[in-house]
Amino acid sequence: MLRWTITFLIIALIAALLGFGGIAAGAASIAKIIFFIFVVLFVLSLLAGLVRRT
Repeated sequence: MLRWTITFLIIALIAALLGFGGIAAGAASIAKIIFFIFVVLFVLSLLAGLVRRT
């Protein structure tokens, strides 16, 4: 999932350099959403591991 975030971030940077502001903003917002989903799932997996261990 983190790989998708980096991919959309690179797409946003390239689109911004080429002057496609709308596409860059869209790709950046998708990257931000995927990153926050990644963080939430990562924290949940850490908590599940702690609960399972005790």
